[in-house]
Amino acid sequence: MLRSLSSGISGLRAHQTMLDTTGNNIANVNTAGFKGASVLFQDTLSQAVGGAAIPGADAGGRNPAQVGLGVQVAGIRTNFSQGAAQTTGRGGDLMIQGDGFFAVRSGGETLYTRAGGFGFDGAGNMVTADGAFVQGWTAQNGVVATGQAAGTISLPQGAVSPARATTAATVTGNLPSSAAVGDQLVRDIDVHDAQGAARTLSLTFTRTATGWDVTEPASGATGTLSFTDGRQTAGLTLNAGGVAVDLTAVTGFADMSTVAITSQDGAAAGTLQSYSITGDGSIVGTFSNGRTETLAKVAMVTFANAEGLEKVGGTAYRATVNSGGAQIGEAGQAGFGKLVSGSLEMSNVDLSQEFTNLIVAQRGFQASARIITTSDEVLQELTNLKR
Repeated sequence: MLRSLSSGISGLRAHQTMLDTTGNNIANVNTAGFKGASVLFQDTLSQAVGGAAIPGADAGGRNPAQVGLGVQVAGIRTNFSQGAAQTTGRGGDLMIQGDGFFAVRSGGETLYTRAGGFGFDGAGNMVTADGAFVQGWTAQNGVVATGQAAGTISLPQGAVSPARATTAATVTGNLPSSAAVGDQLVRDIDVHDAQGAARTLSLTFTRTATGWDVTEPASGATGTLSFTDGRQTAGLTLNAGGVAVDLTAVTGFADMSTVAITSQDGAAAGTLQSYSITGDGSIVGTFSNGRTETLAKVAMVTFANAEGLEKVGGTAYRATVNSGGAQIGEAGQAGFGKLVSGSLEMSNVDLSQEFTNLIVAQRGFQASARIITTSDEVLQELTNLKR
């Protein structure tokens, strides 16, 4: 049989693989997190017709004469270049800007993906669109222990921010030096005990000949503010029933009466109202009492050889012996990309390149088919030699 027939068949097979790969790329042009692939060809073994000869005194050297036996697929490589960002506005949608993968748990194994369309199920678990559990670290008593093994991220249903007793308050603003002796200003603010119960902290400022007296009637705490050219001569911190009231920022210029208790560090208990995800993967909850707390953190994974990962469908990958082990870390660390909330990474497929590849594969397939038809005509001529 003619060697060209085998070469033509190998060309058909190789270019069919190229068509299949290109078609899959085009089909997934709108798949979030999809990475396009390309086919690499290589020639097969060549048959030696004549061997090489060493140069001599009477004759020069001779190069080897070989006939190639066709083409084969050397490999199918995945292109892990960055895809374009698509803004969605959903707080659970995450895009990796840089290197890395999300780790998800599905069917008893850990898989890896760049598709960050996440949400929470009825049990409070962070999941992908097809129900795989997103891996990371859930906060315990307000602390995220990233040094421990990653697990399923779960936000407790009806999460509550515990009450916090007020231990400090801050007073700022100006007491008018132009006020008459005996004038009073009263400023109130709500503070909380360890159970979150509120009470009113009330400060009474009374103008004296030398400055202002400060009293807190409930606790009986008193203090004196003295000013020189509108500045305090000595800072004052008033202990009012266990609350350290800092008055060092109060000034004493003329005419302005802006003194106020501007902050206190206590809070009543609060329920979870909303959440957001920061660039380092932290899931930050906002509670009804105005407090924000880190509830969990999304884990990131990198590999020494990302092209060695095996595609398993659902825009997910499985680690192989050639990808290297999964290196777990946090977004923004060295070697790990940052996260962009409210966006998804789109497919990195270049349609113009893929349609060009379609033309190249089609012409290659046609040329390989022509090799077979031409070889068939030669065989037909051979069979017609004897009639």
